[in-house]
Amino acid sequence: MKNSKIKIVWENNAETFVSEGEDWFSAAEKAGLEIPTGCLTGSCGACEIDVNGKTVRACISNIESKKNSPLKVSLTKDPFWGD
Repeated sequence: MKNSKIKIVWENNAETFVSEGEDWFSAAEKAGLEIPTGCLTGSCGACEIDVNGKTVRACISNIESKKNSPLKVSLTKDPFWGD
């Protein structure tokens, strides 16, 4: 069984290593960031983050990678939800 760590490069230039299947919220916390939340069911979009250019709703997605390259993550800024 492959148990390699996934490298994540965050918008604040922090780098963390996580296992596939971990949740985005705890991974962001390791990097000193907080992903905003709203409904926590995937309906509102408050927790949207960009992962290698693809929008992901952190509350209903776990970390996964099919490549050996790092995941580059930035938090989505929404004026409705604030910074």
